[in-house]
Amino acid sequence: MGPAPAFQTFVSGSAPSPQATPTPAPAPALCLKEPSPRILSPAFPSPAGLSAPVPAGAWPAPGEAAAGQRGVAMALEVEASAAPLNSFLKDFPSPLGPGEPLPWSSAGSGALSKAEVPGALAERARSLLDGRKGLKSVTVTAVGFYFYTGCHRGVSPLLAASLIHAAVDEVLQTDLAEFEQQNVETEGEGDEERFTLLDGESLQRCFFNKLRDVCFEWQKQLPPLRPVKRFLLVSIHAIRNTRRKMEDRHVLLPEFNQLFGLSDDVDRAYFAVFDGHGGVDAANYSATHLHVNVGLHEDIVKNPAEALKCSFQKTDEMFLFKAKREKLRSGTTGVTALIVGNKLHIAWLGDSQIMLVQQGKAVTLMEPHKPEREDERARIETLGGCVTYMDCWRVNGTLGVSRAIGDICQKPYISGDADGESFELTGSEDYLLLACDGFFDVIKPYEVVDLVLDHLMQTKGVGLKAAERLVAAAKENGSSDNITVLVVFLRDPQDILADCLRDPKNHGASEDARSSPFNFLSCEAAATQ
Repeated sequence: MGPAPAFQTFVSGSAPSPQATPTPAPAPALCLKEPSPRILSPAFPSPAGLSAPVPAGAWPAPGEAAAGQRGVAMALEVEASAAPLNSFLKDFPSPLGPGEPLPWSSAGSGALSKAEVPGALAERARSLLDGRKGLKSVTVTAVGFYFYTGCHRGVSPLLAASLIHAAVDEVLQTDLAEFEQQNVETEGEGDEERFTLLDGESLQRCFFNKLRDVCFEWQKQLPPLRPVKRFLLVSIHAIRNTRRKMEDRHVLLPEFNQLFGLSDDVDRAYFAVFDGHGGVDAANYSATHLHVNVGLHEDIVKNPAEALKCSFQKTDEMFLFKAKREKLRSGTTGVTALIVGNKLHIAWLGDSQIMLVQQGKAVTLMEPHKPEREDERARIETLGGCVTYMDCWRVNGTLGVSRAIGDICQKPYISGDADGESFELTGSEDYLLLACDGFFDVIKPYEVVDLVLDHLMQTKGVGLKAAERLVAAAKENGSSDNITVLVVFLRDPQDILADCLRDPKNHGASEDARSSPFNFLSCEAAATQ
């Protein structure tokens, strides 16, 4: 068997060599703002090389020496990256031998299909390197620094994603035949298909050794790390609430380009919320594999909207194969956002939702997949299913959503075919909000605007705990479900607050937004608002 397809990017031009120097570019207006002390971690060195907050005079004013700011940022990134690499190699001074324990949890180290390899390996490495797991908030400044609390190994997400890409690429360029474990025969539409499974544990051991090799090489000379140019500030909060289990999962990936080696000059960031039911397997699986399917899709550069939408179906097919061989019955709804330059692409299955706030106005971008929708009911009944009311509208008397990843026992009535939309970003957008039905069942889109503004007024423009405020409001309004809220600020919250105080009449929901549950925004409308 020949080498597997590499963890490659589909961009024109080649990735920069380790010796390449990035071309200086003008910095955005929000570049190099002094970070708030409350989002600096004592474990993560500040740009001044200290564990204390940056002195007020240490940050140039916007516009000063714009051509040199990216170079300064890169130098600081190299300096901040050296210590974590040294620490990693000190913790793991030699490669893992056969049978040695893995440095991460052995859960999920079973058999893998070839399609599952990139996502499974990347997720294992992220759990080892990325200190962001389980955090309430992450700040991505215009020059690509990440300030957050609870850092695990001191590896910034930017560096972690770049390391993971290089290591996964190394593994996928090797011959995977040595890891073949067994052949599984499944019966399809009258045909038999043979699937080759790989030994997950030995493959992960090989991957860790590749990751260690990359760290060793990069310790000598760190290749250019391309920082994020767009301002993004992410606030995330999730609670189990009164449910027995937490079945929600979320993904925030501002370093999308780094994880997939995309070397063009277009910023990309990915965010997702998954709301599992009947167990957490489908939600875990989607949070691990869906963004990888997006990043490796052949049209990710030319047609990212199609890549995002198609990746739902591919992830569903992959999970159904796993569910059949492991007798899994769970499913998950999901909503995703992919920011590509000045475009926003969204895709969703089920009743998890995304909304936009633009110039203080709530804009609902999508309609959730619920059985009572006329088109969804017609599709289900045409297939031979039924929609009945049992405390809510349900498909075949069971599920309260009509589309999802998984739910093997309810296919094809529960469809894995996602819907998607694309929008222009004009710079007037305040923030995106992704959340599960545990939030949107009790909080209307127009109420989000008031809640966030109230929070910003109380905190004097600090948006780090905005999601926590929204989750608390949903719980106060009677939600007993798992609640996950992910807020992606596209502008500095202090600027949003200043605009509101300057012209309060223009902020808040319009009467149309209050009376209608959906307010669709076309690309043309977005460009003129």
